[in-house]
Amino acid sequence: MSTIDRSKTAMPPLAAGQHMRRAEFHARYEAMAPGTRAELIDAVVYMPSPVGRRHGTTSARVVMWLGLYCCQTSGVEVADNTTTALDDLGEPQPDALLRITPEYGGRTHDAGNIIGGGPELVVEVAETSRNVDLGPKLSDYDRAGVLEYLVVASDPDEVIWHARRVDRLTRVPPDSDGLYRSITFPGLWLDPRALLANDGPALVAALEQGLVSADHAAFVARLAATRG
Repeated sequence: MSTIDRSKTAMPPLAAGQHMRRAEFHARYEAMAPGTRAELIDAVVYMPSPVGRRHGTTSARVVMWLGLYCCQTSGVEVADNTTTALDDLGEPQPDALLRITPEYGGRTHDAGNIIGGGPELVVEVAETSRNVDLGPKLSDYDRAGVLEYLVVASDPDEVIWHARRVDRLTRVPPDSDGLYRSITFPGLWLDPRALLANDGPALVAALEQGLVSADHAAFVARLAATRG
């Protein structure tokens, strides 16, 4: 979130449903009262309600999973609810994201205290926001060039993984053993059943298999060579 002293600016308050470009949205968002949450999705202002326990615990499991991967993969960074300036039409705050850092050749850049551009992988927890996360938000991430997009959805409970195919984010199935394996981040393996069931040991066990794979070792070496 911004560290600007909002009390010193006089901007019209944001309201859900307003249409505007990102520059205007960002300036007005910076002037809102501390604690306000707002996102710009396809040039429309969304002001989500406070998250509930289920959303919060699911999001925490996702961040833990990505964080463990990050700890074993130099050159990648996990972020939680971080403002991301996709382009002139979109400035969301993804529940989680994983990116290759700029110094290691990643596709995003640091824009002050926010992230600029579409991260390599984005995760949204859709407890009450399924239509948005699989509708206009999916379109925004697609347009911004996000390479993989994961939605952990409720009603029904399911994990929906999208990968870029022929320059479009397309829903892909898990592998024959039921696991998802990231193409962008080799070794990032996900057991969707464990994630949905809050089965931490099984979630970590699947990831640990990926972290000892030859593909992950080759990815780490490739990132090191890029920085070098």
